[in-house]
Amino acid sequence: MPLPQEFHDIAARVNNWGRWGADDEIGTLNLITDEVVRAAAATVRSGRRIPLALPLRQDGVQTGMIPGRVNPLHTMTAINQEIFGPGTVATSDDAVTMGLQAATHWDGLTHVSHSGRLYNNRPADAVTAHAGATVLGIEKATPITSRGVLLDVARAHGTDLLSGGHAVTPEDLDAAEELAGTTVRAGDIVLVRTGQLRHYLAGDRQAYAFPSPGLSLRTPEWFHARDVAAVANDTLTFEIFPPEIEDLWMPVHALHLVEMGMLQGQNWNLEELAAACAEEGRYSFFLSAMAEPFVGGSGTPVAPVAVL
Repeated sequence: MPLPQEFHDIAARVNNWGRWGADDEIGTLNLITDEVVRAAAATVRSGRRIPLALPLRQDGVQTGMIPGRVNPLHTMTAINQEIFGPGTVATSDDAVTMGLQAATHWDGLTHVSHSGRLYNNRPADAVTAHAGATVLGIEKATPITSRGVLLDVARAHGTDLLSGGHAVTPEDLDAAEELAGTTVRAGDIVLVRTGQLRHYLAGDRQAYAFPSPGLSLRTPEWFHARDVAAVANDTLTFEIFPPEIEDLWMPVHALHLVEMGMLQGQNWNLEELAAACAEEGRYSFFLSAMAEPFVGGSGTPVAPVAVL
């Protein structure tokens, strides 16, 4: 189905093409300025560090629904091998094969295209079979450290887990922001908790994948109005799945990545963080979420850490 007029209308309102110049390749990461990082560092009080990444394992979150996005396959290439001769220091070494977006990850700006274009009006065919992303590759991402804000939409609804058909709306984000007792500001990285990851953590990979709550078509304007630098959540598909508009697949991806130039993350484990934020009564923190610089990558694994 062609993209509907509603999509194009929203795209025109959130479009950032040319905002940081015709040659820009990092989009809303431009909003993470030195001043933003200094202010983010000031949120650290206790020094409590909370990891937000899932373990990289062969029985990870991928179900085969997305072709080629394989869970990590870990192989030992050497085990206690005395490579310099008998009695010398022995080494063990290993290798891994995985989809770059298999587990906790950032979607890069070339992960999706629409109407033949990528962010900042680059042609979609700039992604090639041999070189990958020849522009806008994930290696271009600047250091991703900023103030993180947890918007616990599930808790704002008085539950640990939103229903599979719940499309997170701007009103939901407003309610979670009120619960957080803070105002999302320019350069922030917003983490949206639905509770969906609880299915996977309980051992039910299929229930985690489908059906899934997620961000609705109306939320990109919310993030754009606040100049958010990046958004991540605790679901496999990021946006509601199946889609809220029949046969309109991945519109939020297209609005974030193509129109806004905003990275988005999936499969982030926000459970421990949500408990800590509720316990301490504060939902903002210093967040480190550096992108692994895979040259030409359309996404990357990430091991984010929130520091309270």
